[in-house]
Amino acid sequence: MIAHLRGKLLAKHPNQVIVETGGVGYDLTISVPTFSDLPQVGAEVALHIHTHVREDAIALYGFLHSSEKALFEKLITVSGIGPKLAITILSGMAADEMVGAIRGNDVARLTRIPGIGKKTAERMVLELRDKLPESSPAAAPKVAAMSATEEDVLSALVNLGYQRAAAEKALALATKNGKSASFDTLFREALGQLSK
Repeated sequence: MIAHLRGKLLAKHPNQVIVETGGVGYDLTISVPTFSDLPQVGAEVALHIHTHVREDAIALYGFLHSSEKALFEKLITVSGIGPKLAITILSGMAADEMVGAIRGNDVARLTRIPGIGKKTAERMVLELRDKLPESSPAAAPKVAAMSATEEDVLSALVNLGYQRAAAEKALALATKNGKSASFDTLFREALGQLSK
């Protein structure tokens, strides 16, 4: 099966890319972190591939980093988590933060990911806790405190259907542009970042 693709990036969207290799365009499902790190359309890209075969379809899932692919492959071993939900999970939380939450039995943090209920989060912890590598304390993510206005903007973006990770990134870019902006200003700025 296909394990790696290198080629020209023909199109990219937050959950999908098309990569041309040898005259063939491969349609790949990707996570938001992979999308965020992709080069411009037309550039060469190399992706690690997971080929998922079902009786009615063959689907390709692409990852820029082999560690993200490895985590994806561990997630789909959990009962009740298929490839689409695994991509949603990877899009909803940074990989190192997720590993820390699973190893630390932090079900509450895992249930903040869209599509993950308490039972699924508990299964993730139960089935993956001992299979994931320990993350070094230095690699722990630094979470910046958000103002009440920033929390409201983030909540509004997520309620509109944007992935939390993409909304947080857009909000971070929006807050760089304006020091202490109103809700309306920050919201419009973040929406502008998301539509780029």
